[in-house]
Amino acid sequence: MAHLHDPANAGPANPDPACPGCAAPDLAFAPHDHDHCAADALARAEALVAERGARMTPVRRRVLEILLEAHRALGAYDVLNRLAAEGFGNQPPVAYRALDFLEEQGFAHRIQRLNAFTACMHPGEAHAPAFLICRSCNAVAEAPAAPVLAALDRAATGSGFAVERASIEALGLCPGCQRGGAGGSA
Repeated sequence: MAHLHDPANAGPANPDPACPGCAAPDLAFAPHDHDHCAADALARAEALVAERGARMTPVRRRVLEILLEAHRALGAYDVLNRLAAEGFGNQPPVAYRALDFLEEQGFAHRIQRLNAFTACMHPGEAHAPAFLICRSCNAVAEAPAAPVLAALDRAATGSGFAVERASIEALGLCPGCQRGGAGGSA
């Protein structure tokens, strides 16, 4: 059985050492047992949906599975094409509704820069990560952003501004692409 987080205790401020994502925030860029990684996130999402009384429909589940296949960002039409090929329908609302649900539940993140989505590797945990995006292979990693967000809040407060929402996205090269590896990270 996959490891499940205890959201009351785990998170960026108090990482769960048994969780590969918490123990190694750079996991998306490192060789790892991705099947376990994806199974852990999927199991946590399914447990949270049941706990919240929401419904994980077959389309929603398949969209999450597609996002969990790799630590990469996918556009809604990429997801839609996969769904259509698997017989789930080919109308844009099919993909957008599922992606909206996953984002609202905290199981996916929208990457604004790419107009794309990536699976959340810490579902159920209150966090606002910084996204490290490889410009070559589109690999995406969640990085702890608390210090950056605190600095942003201080700067905003000094200007009389109240930050309500912030999204931090950094564009660069993952370790695999820096080494010149085709396709970059897992």
